[in-house]
Amino acid sequence: MASIKNLKKDINYTLGDIIGVCDLVQLNPAKAGKAEAIIDETIDVFDGLMAKVNAKGVENKKSHYKAISTELEVSAKDLVAKINKL
Repeated sequence: MASIKNLKKDINYTLGDIIGVCDLVQLNPAKAGKAEAIIDETIDVFDGLMAKVNAKGVENKKSHYKAISTELEVSAKDLVAKINKL
């Protein structure tokens, strides 16, 4: 990861795109409730990741931020899989 700034942008853009797709899915009234649940889960993931990025007193910063980046990838893949099931 090049910088904390880029990590924050990656989190914001990735999860923002997932929410954007869910907004499109909500146009179908039959899937609106499930899409809303995915949006809520995405917001929870965003809040959790940003809290970890902004954590103070981290001993090994490089491995900490690498773990956050990996967690972002795993969470995003999980959320996209849930969208695809709709």
